[in-house]
Amino acid sequence: MRPDLFEAPDYYNLDELLSDEHKLVRDAARQWVKRDISPIIEDFAQKAEFPDQIVGGLAEIGAFGPYIPVEYGGAGLDQISYGLIMQEIERGDSGVRSTASVQSSLVMYPIFAYGTEDQRKKYLPKLATGEYMGCFGLTEPDHGSNPSGMVTNFKDKGDHFLLNGAKLWISNSPFADIAVVWAKNEEGRIHGLIVERGMEGFSTPETHNKWSLRASATGELIFDNVKVPKENLLPGKNGLGAPLGCLDSARYGIAWGAIGAAMDCYDTALRYAKERVQFGKPIAATQLQQKKLAEMITEITKAQLLAFRLGQLKNEGKATTAQISMAKRNNVEMAIKIAREARQVLGGMGITGEYSIMRHMMNLESVITYEGTHDIHLLITGADITGHSAFK
Repeated sequence: MRPDLFEAPDYYNLDELLSDEHKLVRDAARQWVKRDISPIIEDFAQKAEFPDQIVGGLAEIGAFGPYIPVEYGGAGLDQISYGLIMQEIERGDSGVRSTASVQSSLVMYPIFAYGTEDQRKKYLPKLATGEYMGCFGLTEPDHGSNPSGMVTNFKDKGDHFLLNGAKLWISNSPFADIAVVWAKNEEGRIHGLIVERGMEGFSTPETHNKWSLRASATGELIFDNVKVPKENLLPGKNGLGAPLGCLDSARYGIAWGAIGAAMDCYDTALRYAKERVQFGKPIAATQLQQKKLAEMITEITKAQLLAFRLGQLKNEGKATTAQISMAKRNNVEMAIKIAREARQVLGGMGITGEYSIMRHMMNLESVITYEGTHDIHLLITGADITGHSAFK
């Protein structure tokens, strides 16, 4: 593994807009990634294994529920701090950021926002420390972009609910202690349920043979007549808006995280271009390579400003679903294009594990699809600006 020489690009002096707390949080995450992720991540990606030894470190840098109040074990930080943490983690690896995003936005957030006080006190402190790991069950084998068509269901059996169905493409599922599962009741209304590992009939088979997010654990959730205690129902919100509210938080984190992957690819390509000599001069001195690098830093800068403004709106409670969709779509597309251009700057070396670019490129092929596909986010924006939904 090459030494981690990463230097973050900040072409428009965005640091001047950050508070001292923002910079402290970001720098702690950045140093942790350099120390604990960069030296091991290529090996774990090659082996297609999740490095479970990093869970404690993720908790220490506040990556699990950073915006959850301190009384429930969170760090009590603002949304820009959350975004900066996700940026730094994804600079290391998208799969590691996925683990943190799921824990924060898709498990801790719904328990905090929709759960009872007893549920908050029971689960959130242990999730914040990584003692408990969680996953989020919405996507099904036949229902991805149309989650309202889900068939997973539960029936009221008097003293418990009986849950049946299956979920697919679930990050963290192979090792999760709890799952926040979305299912329909007998009236067809969607509700959230907390399902715990060890409940009879609940299994989490792992998905293998992935070419993307190889250092992240992905699997299924299978429910075969699982008896779920009634106190495990999330009562605060139901209907499709409940899981979509969680996805808003996750998509927001992705909008920041993708910037981290792009920054890493750009920084790698810039350093390589300055060192690689062809025809008697560094390739950084050629027009075509300068075009690539100049376009990369331009797109990164635009994405940084987009994410920062979105973070301000989130802090004020003003960010809309459509605004979050725009940022997620734009920033992930930006990152994947930069990864591809950076790979070309490195030539053949760009496909090796000696550099991070090809791993980022493969990871981003998943990021551009999950938490709402590239096309779905386009239609969300389209519906917002025209007033006409094109989903049906």
